[in-house]
Amino acid sequence: MSASVAVYRNIYTEDRFRQTYGTEAQSRGRERLRDRLAQRCSCSQVECVHLLKKRLPVCSWLPKYKLKKWLLGDIIAGLTVGIVHIPQGMAFALLTSVAPVYGLYTSFFPVVLYMLFGTGHHVSTGTFAVLSLMTGSVVEQLVPIPLALNSSSPEAAELEAQRIGVASAVAFLSGIMMLCMCGLQLGFLSTYLSEPIVKAFTSAAAFHVTVSQLQSMLGLRLPRYAGSFSLFKTLASVMENVPHTNLAELVISLLCLAVLVPVKEVNSRFRERLRTPIPIEIITVIIATGITYAFSLDSKYDIQIVGHIPAGFPEPRLPALETVPEIAGDTVAITLVAYAVSVSLAMIYADKHGYSIDPNQELLAHGISNTVSSLFTCFPNSATLATTNILESAGAHTQLAGLFTSLVVLIVLLLIGPLFYFLPKAVLACINVTSLRQMFLLFQDLPDLWRISKIDFMVWLVTWLSVVVLNVDLGLAIGVVFSMMTVICRTQRASCSVLGRAANTEIYRSINNHNKCYEVAGVKILTYNGPIYYGNRSFFKADMAQLLGLTPERIRSREKALEAMEKREREAINSVEQGVADSSFSSKNDLFRSEMAEGEVQAVLIDCSSVIFVDVAGARLFIQMCMECQKIGVTVYLANCNESVLKILTSSGLMNYMNPQHIFVTVHDAVVYIQQQREKPPENNTTVWV
Repeated sequence: MSASVAVYRNIYTEDRFRQTYGTEAQSRGRERLRDRLAQRCSCSQVECVHLLKKRLPVCSWLPKYKLKKWLLGDIIAGLTVGIVHIPQGMAFALLTSVAPVYGLYTSFFPVVLYMLFGTGHHVSTGTFAVLSLMTGSVVEQLVPIPLALNSSSPEAAELEAQRIGVASAVAFLSGIMMLCMCGLQLGFLSTYLSEPIVKAFTSAAAFHVTVSQLQSMLGLRLPRYAGSFSLFKTLASVMENVPHTNLAELVISLLCLAVLVPVKEVNSRFRERLRTPIPIEIITVIIATGITYAFSLDSKYDIQIVGHIPAGFPEPRLPALETVPEIAGDTVAITLVAYAVSVSLAMIYADKHGYSIDPNQELLAHGISNTVSSLFTCFPNSATLATTNILESAGAHTQLAGLFTSLVVLIVLLLIGPLFYFLPKAVLACINVTSLRQMFLLFQDLPDLWRISKIDFMVWLVTWLSVVVLNVDLGLAIGVVFSMMTVICRTQRASCSVLGRAANTEIYRSINNHNKCYEVAGVKILTYNGPIYYGNRSFFKADMAQLLGLTPERIRSREKALEAMEKREREAINSVEQGVADSSFSSKNDLFRSEMAEGEVQAVLIDCSSVIFVDVAGARLFIQMCMECQKIGVTVYLANCNESVLKILTSSGLMNYMNPQHIFVTVHDAVVYIQQQREKPPENNTTVWV
């Protein structure tokens, strides 16, 4: 059953519509500004409580906590993630080029702080492979360790302290940057890291992580390369030193991979059936540590082990702040990646479970987390892909799960940590590689991305190749610049099309895509699907000139014809004043107008509904176009202008070259007005009917 609609109303220009339905925006705007300032500057008990709940979300969700309904899920999920944090924290510490114990610290302090300040109910924070890799590159550049250095010498301990000092300085500076971004309300900056960029970046970074772990899996002691082409340099170095592989560590790595990969696959495929995933990482760590200790593998086969892990909390100390000028550039990239990944994960699970997050509060939460934890020798942290997925699938409901996660890590720090002395580093390298499974699976999105958007596919591919071929920081910058260039190019080459009317309707569509929509006689209706600014004004001008035929030759010829007609009109007026009538004047003038009506466009109507903004250059182009149309006797009309576009056009002086009453609310209002102008003189109560 088809429905129909009939509308009978007055024709509305912008001025008439504003007079009828608008408000006195200026005076009320001042009132709103005063009220807004008064409200912001007011200090009451209600405002203080609201601010406290906004900046310390735990005060908002904890009083509403449903103990019987949520507690069990939070306990199970928190304990499960805590068990995963232990081996992953130590493993990612190796990526950061610091001792494994600092990975445990980074798995404890940020979790507690995010529980208090974060807005994501299902977000698990801690060590993240990509951030660890980026931070490790900075550490290696500033504090390289000689290959021949004895790990038990005082020099090694001093270098280790310098390394964690640099890593902590990166975390401290990253936290300060996030806090400044929060203060300036810059949470929107994460949008510049689009989904294709983030996915391509993390997938390419996974290759860097895997290649960097090959030397530990093979028992090789090789320098860590940084800068452009570091992945290929590392691969070449590994291939050259393959004959020096430690067979014992190779066997350990193969056995670990043979256990970790299948069990992780089981966890992934049957996660809906499993109440909690199998904690294969911690099981592997415990077994490998026990075997190494029982058979003295470290002394017999020269296996690299973790070594001493001190029990207890670290003493608070300032990071190596003297390195801030050298690490500032790298820290900017680390900060953007950390925030983009964290907010993306928080938004994904917030949408899934029907609640909202505050991006600026997330900046505050991660800024405090990085700044405070850096004082306890922690390296940069963020939300993590693997543990967040485990936390949500294990049944977590609120941030309280982070409390139980931190309790597990706390027990390890206070009591169990020293027992991991004999843990082989090859096991941690295998845990690093197998934890990247989700990142490698991002390649599965490419066919759908190609089908949906070829441009986004190219952004993905360029970012991925840049990160793999060059390095993580430079590749990310290239991906962002390329993505922004695609946006600029799309706005520069926006399409300009001619609209036609569907018969007996007020609907206007492009005649190129709708062959049953026909142009209105004598009226050229144009639409431009993009902003008009300095970057695309030349393209807009060329498209308009082509569609309207605004060539210099035509403008000159029409100017001459109009001047001749005006001259005849002046002569006729003079003749009438002298009492002599020119009988041929009326016939000549009518002949000119009839030729113009039959063969030429008499009015140009520009639909501005898709013009989201206009700058000064675009406004001047409008004025130029109006002047050129006037020269050939064509009247310009506008329709569907948003308020900001209309304000800029008016302020630029467009109304000096066109009638303010020629700006209409809709295209159909303008078309009906133009048609009625031809048929009869304008009336005060003009109406439009569909």
